[in-house]
Amino acid sequence: MEKNGTNAAMAGHGAAWRAVADGHKANVRGITERYRRRRLWFVAGACSIVLAYLVKRIFEGNPVAFGWPALGADAMLWLFPVVLILMMGSVMLMPLANGRSPGVRFSPEEIGIGFSDVRGIDGVLEEVTRTLQIFLTYKSFREELGGNPRRGILFEGRPGTGKTHLAKAMAAEAGVPFFFVSAPTFQSMWHGMTAMRIRAFFKALRKAARKHGGAIGFIEEIDAVGGSRGGTEAFTGIPSAGTSVTRMVSPGSEGMVNELLVQLQSFDTPPWGTRMKNRLIDMVNLYLPAHRQLKKSAPDYSNVLIVGATNRAEALDAALLRPGRFDRTLYFDLPTRRGRRELIDYFLGRRAYNPEMDREDLREEFASMTLGYSPAMLEHVLDEALVWAIRDGRRELTWRDVQRARLSEEIGLAQPVAYTENERRLIATHEAGHATAAYLCAKDRKLEVLSIIKRRHALGLLAHSDLEERFTKTKSELQSTVNIALAGMAAEEIFFGESGTGPSSDLTAATSLVAQMVGSFGMGSSLVSFDAVSNGGHSAPNIVAKVLTDDRAKREVETILREQKDKVAYLLEQNRGLVEALRDALLEHEELMGDEILQVLKEAQKGAPVSA
Repeated sequence: MEKNGTNAAMAGHGAAWRAVADGHKANVRGITERYRRRRLWFVAGACSIVLAYLVKRIFEGNPVAFGWPALGADAMLWLFPVVLILMMGSVMLMPLANGRSPGVRFSPEEIGIGFSDVRGIDGVLEEVTRTLQIFLTYKSFREELGGNPRRGILFEGRPGTGKTHLAKAMAAEAGVPFFFVSAPTFQSMWHGMTAMRIRAFFKALRKAARKHGGAIGFIEEIDAVGGSRGGTEAFTGIPSAGTSVTRMVSPGSEGMVNELLVQLQSFDTPPWGTRMKNRLIDMVNLYLPAHRQLKKSAPDYSNVLIVGATNRAEALDAALLRPGRFDRTLYFDLPTRRGRRELIDYFLGRRAYNPEMDREDLREEFASMTLGYSPAMLEHVLDEALVWAIRDGRRELTWRDVQRARLSEEIGLAQPVAYTENERRLIATHEAGHATAAYLCAKDRKLEVLSIIKRRHALGLLAHSDLEERFTKTKSELQSTVNIALAGMAAEEIFFGESGTGPSSDLTAATSLVAQMVGSFGMGSSLVSFDAVSNGGHSAPNIVAKVLTDDRAKREVETILREQKDKVAYLLEQNRGLVEALRDALLEHEELMGDEILQVLKEAQKGAPVSA
């Protein structure tokens, strides 16, 4: 089913600042109109001169004849040397051509997105909108209020969190030219051309700002040209002002940073015509007395806003982040559950889907099971769901398509293999033990997928998630997670008398979690945190290594693991019927989804009461 338009809920939250008021664009539109009229007068004047010349020739009886020029019989004697000289000159001037601005200019009409297309980052969007409003009303902000508009803002965040998307929306809402450049494209093989490219980029920005009342420049991956400069610290790693810098930066990189710093501070450089005019005035003032000196023209304010994007803000030079350059840093975090729900509604509104996807519970479940997803990842999962639908000969995605797409993205594509009958039964029992323990021990978790189909290195899997988005865990909740991890091993021992190699990854996960409980979370017999160790015998790179190299802590980890394994083994022994029911269902269907898992468990409970 095709869905057009957006949900009313999308437009409800933050609608007061989603669109920039037309009144804020008065300054920008006024300058654009003034330059438009100036261009019209220039074209009219040039055409008038040409027209006057043509009329003069007509009245003189010698009208201009249009056609191809006559080269004469001896043209080849001079034409070939001229062409050869031009070719040699173009080769010699190639480095200069290499110094052109690498930025790509987009007009607002070419962008096609606005703030109404930005979802899941309302806090950042509100701050960006306020910045944009000051950018558009820069004249009144400067002349009436005496303030200095922001020169630049830095977008920091993980890949796929919407930094470039929001920058495009800013340019579309502002109605000014948008210049996009990837920072590595500034670099050139010719000496000095990198700095020239940076200057050319900012020159193009200033020129567009004078003509249109403003311009926005977006530098993607700005850390490629704005990395911290070298010096004594770069070689010794000695801390300075509380910061330790251990990277070595080449002199060429320092030159790029220096040029970028200069250009960020030089927005108000006067254009060529104004500089020539002031130079002429200087020459005249040499012959005039002090009280008769001519006044030079001050440079007009260039209304330029620079937006830098990076996921490595700590690598940037400190001078870039001071006020007057990048005045504000905005962090793009992964969307919350509410933000993911907004994104899901928005993305589904642009795709064909089955009417079942209109169900509120399914959309809420999709939002809850995608904790840690970026907006780009969410959109990609829905695109992959459409691919699954097309594979099945359908023209709309379903909930099962979404589940399969998410599973294939997180764990990998299914790789059916021919298990032996005993191995297949062992894997089914192992995964049934995980699911039964999750059902009995963790009432706050939702069972999503139970499978014995091989994916990457996993012969089978249980996918489960929190019912509600959580940022903290209690000790009992972490113990339940350990129980679930060890339940597969316990189930193998109960039904087969011994365990195989399958639980190796489960033991790794359980050991890592218990080591954090003992050495970092204070949930063991000691409140000492191993995270506080930076130097010494236990200064390993991660908390697990720190804990396991301490004999006392290692014994405590071992004790907790055995206690939790014995506990979950007793629980599974008392509820063998649930494990057997899930095992048999897996042997029959190979893969069970959410409600199917619960249905098997509830039917098994009817015949055998659950002992928790």
